[in-house]
Amino acid sequence: PPSPPLPCPFLLFSISNNGKPFRPSLLVVAISFPSLHFFHHVSSKKRIGTLILPEIPFSGNSVEPSLRDKSCDIYAINNADESIVVVSVQYPVTAERSHAVAKLLIGEQINPERVLILESVQSRNFRGKLSRDDSFAFKLETSLERSSKNSPLITGLDYLPSGSMVDGLAAALLVQCQLRKIRGSLCLSWPEFGF
Repeated sequence: PPSPPLPCPFLLFSISNNGKPFRPSLLVVAISFPSLHFFHHVSSKKRIGTLILPEIPFSGNSVEPSLRDKSCDIYAINNADESIVVVSVQYPVTAERSHAVAKLLIGEQINPERVLILESVQSRNFRGKLSRDDSFAFKLETSLERSSKNSPLITGLDYLPSGSMVDGLAAALLVQCQLRKIRGSLCLSWPEFGF
């Protein structure tokens, strides 16, 4: 018999927004190890919420945020000019759950003006050879971001080579941006666990 359906993922916020969605000028979703490591050490951040996937246990997580935790915390970054929200995804999101998580992070309770997704290139999805000794970075963008005359989020990077692909949460987030007509960029780095 088929297994019972999993409960829906949900967001918990520690601050109230009176039932209205948060509207940051920039939403950064850190999925890759290098981006998680970088944002973990940003001192001007304040935890404002968390994304709960019911199938991910909390046991073993520390009280204070740690890179070893299996968590998905949401932070606000202090910036005088704009509001920046960072989502630190510290557990793997299965392909079956990626769409539901992407819808939660972009559009339902968080409605950003622009989105930056930071992920690593998976060698199985890359067309060509990737040496562990070399560092690369590529980008993908929504059509609105690509056609915009205003300052782009990512400059100086080549587009992901034709024939290569992106899957999972990063792809689902970029699709949400495209569907909701949000300027979105995906930055893919290599090596997967390097700096």
